[in-house]
Amino acid sequence: MQIIMPKLGLTTTHGTITEWLKAPGDAVKAEETLCTYETEKVTLELPSPADGILAEILVPAGETVAVGTPLCVVETAGERQRSTVGRQAAQREGPIVATPKARALARQLGVDLGRVRGSGPAGRIQAADVAAAGAPAEEGVHREREEVAGAQREIRATPLARRIAAAEGLDLSRIVGSGPDGTITREDVEAELGRRSAGAGRPTTVGTQPAAVAPAPGETVVPLTTLRRVIGERMSQSAFSAPHVTLFTEAEATNLVSARNQLNEELASRAKISYNALFAALVARALKEHPHLNSRLEPDGIHLIPAINIALAVDTERGLVTPVLRNVDRLSLTAIQAGYEELIGRALAGKSLPEDFADGTFTITNLGALEVDGFTPIINPPQAAILGIGRIVEKPVAREAAVVVRPMVTLSLSFDHRIVDGAPAGRFLQRIKQLVERPMALVLQ
Repeated sequence: MQIIMPKLGLTTTHGTITEWLKAPGDAVKAEETLCTYETEKVTLELPSPADGILAEILVPAGETVAVGTPLCVVETAGERQRSTVGRQAAQREGPIVATPKARALARQLGVDLGRVRGSGPAGRIQAADVAAAGAPAEEGVHREREEVAGAQREIRATPLARRIAAAEGLDLSRIVGSGPDGTITREDVEAELGRRSAGAGRPTTVGTQPAAVAPAPGETVVPLTTLRRVIGERMSQSAFSAPHVTLFTEAEATNLVSARNQLNEELASRAKISYNALFAALVARALKEHPHLNSRLEPDGIHLIPAINIALAVDTERGLVTPVLRNVDRLSLTAIQAGYEELIGRALAGKSLPEDFADGTFTITNLGALEVDGFTPIINPPQAAILGIGRIVEKPVAREAAVVVRPMVTLSLSFDHRIVDGAPAGRFLQRIKQLVERPMALVLQ
């Protein structure tokens, strides 16, 4: 059976094989990991669907392919029996079935494929079968054996180092690793890229985009990772395909700060409610009252989504990811806090699950911890809007004909003008401001 690149969520279109953990001919058990692969959001493991033999790898490590592309062939016991019975007939009575590598090796070694017995599914001839059939000259046999040994030689490298090397076309076998047991690290790959750039003396490329000039002496070239490249592509797609409009408002956070302090005093050591959890609850309430902000645009019209699934932007070492907490409007504050803690923990550890990023209907991004006041967030497609939250900071404000100091927060709402007009988007943002200033409204059904 062929194992394909899985489809994860509405927007995932490609995946990159980062490492094969099994080699052709290895026995595999159901649910045992065959390889790891990376999407624009997360690195995942691909399990075997059944017991069998990994008969063939169709996509090598480092290659990016579209979802639905066959990655490998796992041959079950029943399939092996059928292929054994039909192998000779498949070779003698019909066209010769062989892998591209096997055909190339046969031409190189002068081997007649019609005389080779294939060991792959349905008698398919593989490179190892051609090698076993022999060559007309000892030199050819020796060269082929060296190629097979080189291809099968294990190169110790971290997954990130493999991804960068694959993106930049580097041969890892030519890099000396500085990690434990000679493991090649990201720093080793970047150092090699720097040496190549410095010695080339001509314009270099970063990913697929050519640089205007070669790096100047002392400059460091940081290659684009797969995730960084995809983030750029998706942000550009969002910015240029959806007509963005951003609205700003400022809310007094006195009651929000007080409510959070009281909640955490009441909870003591059992839990600690974050501002992100509070804002998620406020946004969920506002979305129930303004459903057009909880929607997406499809060719047949605007789809109003009944579930309120709020994504939270998380800064990780790999880049920005947006794990999704589902049905936020139905959860208590402590459940919202626990849900986001679990999602953020997996994201920071690089162990997110595919479902962590699926079905988001609205996104919150909070830069308050970085002392940012206001900003213009970019919509997370195919969602209709995103809320940006700045820092809570004390400012002088006018209250009852007097100037007083109050904690204030800047809120910025970017929305897709194809889906929502300015006035309803303004009313939605106004409702969030009201809920920030009157958070006790959350206790009302």
